[in-house]
Amino acid sequence: MTATATRTATLTRIRLNPASRAVRRDLSDRIQLHKTLMRLAPGLCGPHPRRDAGLLFRLDTDARQPTLLVQTTNPPDLTGLPAHYGTAETRDLTPVLDALCPGLRVRYRITASPVTHAPGQPYGRSPDGKVLRERGTPTALHGPHALAWWQRRAAGAGLAVEEATLTPRVFERPPLSKRPPGLHHSLIQFDGLARVTDAHLLAVSVCRGIGRAQSYGAGLLSLAPA
Repeated sequence: MTATATRTATLTRIRLNPASRAVRRDLSDRIQLHKTLMRLAPGLCGPHPRRDAGLLFRLDTDARQPTLLVQTTNPPDLTGLPAHYGTAETRDLTPVLDALCPGLRVRYRITASPVTHAPGQPYGRSPDGKVLRERGTPTALHGPHALAWWQRRAAGAGLAVEEATLTPRVFERPPLSKRPPGLHHSLIQFDGLARVTDAHLLAVSVCRGIGRAQSYGAGLLSLAPA
């Protein structure tokens, strides 16, 4: 049974222009990069504009020309980008999501911020007598623990991981920034092979993103036939 996507999604590939002052600014400040990309979905005034826009992005800097992959629910307003920011190509992801089916092997890539929470302290009981606990201190994961986190999150998103490589990614921020470091500064790129176990759940997960720090370039899952 194929997946019928419950939401539409559009993917935009922006090949950045290194000569642009705005690009150089955004490549050194991921928070500012998020602000720039929100201009692709103007007019959202609710409390969660990024989520309402379905905005997810990933910055790929391995190639000679840095590239942004930007996912939005609706086609983006590319006129919102700064002048000479780069060249953009947009495509509808709905056919890709509709083609997912159980058993299909895919190549995947996602940058994520793996985190765990230590057990919290009890602070009371619910009406049914269950002990309530505070959420424990969050801790960034690395190495095998990060891999185990990804395997669990992938399984919950309808994907069984068969192979995975982990690559730490830099969270770009101005050297004089007064913002204290946060867990979103710990980014890891996961690449590998996987098998679809639940096509509908996977399509929804692609549209919603996976994990935390989605405002900072985490959570966008890319899939391609293996």
